[in-house]
Amino acid sequence: MNFEKKVLSKELLALLYESDKTVGTAESCTSGMIAAAITTVPGASDYFKGGIVSYTDDVKTALLNVDPEVIEKKTAVCEEVALQMVKGAIERLGVDYVVASTGFAGPGAAAGVPVGTIWLACGNKDEQTTLKLSEDEGRDKNVENAVHQALALLLDFIRQHEPARTGDEIVELTAN
Repeated sequence: MNFEKKVLSKELLALLYESDKTVGTAESCTSGMIAAAITTVPGASDYFKGGIVSYTDDVKTALLNVDPEVIEKKTAVCEEVALQMVKGAIERLGVDYVVASTGFAGPGAAAGVPVGTIWLACGNKDEQTTLKLSEDEGRDKNVENAVHQALALLLDFIRQHEPARTGDEIVELTAN
């Protein structure tokens, strides 16, 4: 794991460790790599409950309650699907926050959606936010960038919705 993702994972730890808040993931094109990044830090089991890798449309609809009509009309690589993945995973996993990814990392794409198009979403049951990535730097870099951006998006969202921890608590947690 690269240094930047490790830093983001530690920041997530500092925000959520010993809180009553939980996190999960709903991933398609990142294939569980967001969950892997979150759980690389000791103590992640205190707040990370699990993830769903929904690589195919039928898994998105069956496990995450993504509307098949949205997929049919807009493909699985759209903002609406990413948002529905968040909501579905919150319900399925019973967590407070979810971060989701859906996209065409490469090499193939479909229905006029170019390679490198990745939609990220995160949120809680009441509010969600999205981010569209559109640069194609090759499959590996596309996925790497998506994981990094997903962690940053999740952190920003949680910071806006959780009370700040004291500096002493953060120093103690990140020193471990």
